[in-house]
Amino acid sequence: MEEKNRNQAKRVSDSQVEVSQLMMPQHANIAGTVYGGAILSIADSAAYVCAARHAGPQCVTVSVDQVDFREPIRIGELVIFKASINYVGHTSMEVGIRIEAENLKTGQRRHTNSCYFTMVALDESGKPKAVPSLICETAVEKRRFKEGQIRREHAKELAEKRRKAGL
Repeated sequence: MEEKNRNQAKRVSDSQVEVSQLMMPQHANIAGTVYGGAILSIADSAAYVCAARHAGPQCVTVSVDQVDFREPIRIGELVIFKASINYVGHTSMEVGIRIEAENLKTGQRRHTNSCYFTMVALDESGKPKAVPSLICETAVEKRRFKEGQIRREHAKELAEKRRKAGL
């Protein structure tokens, strides 16, 4: 694995991304509620852009964790996806995404969804490569890093339990 990227630390703010998408009829069911899959597809794109800004353009999604659908999103609302790197491992990054829906008539925003994407950086041959370390400058960024580290540790523990159970 490539080690040179590991020494090129980047700030959280260097890779943050905000993506907006107007919800149209093709995004929703007959009741006018937007499909969760439509939201996750756009969130995956936002996670990719965030990871690519941090580690380069060859990044792939390896997992989506803790998808919380707090409130429905309706046709005609503007949905804002705010993505940032929360935690980095050796070859992987956790991208946290906060999703808000804005009523364009009133300007009111609601926090509708949150989720975490684990992205892995790949080299030219498709093998995992080292990612730059993360510089956390604010108290919120430091808290998110610690929370991401805990989620990563829990994921490793669960994988080990599954392996031992033969699953």
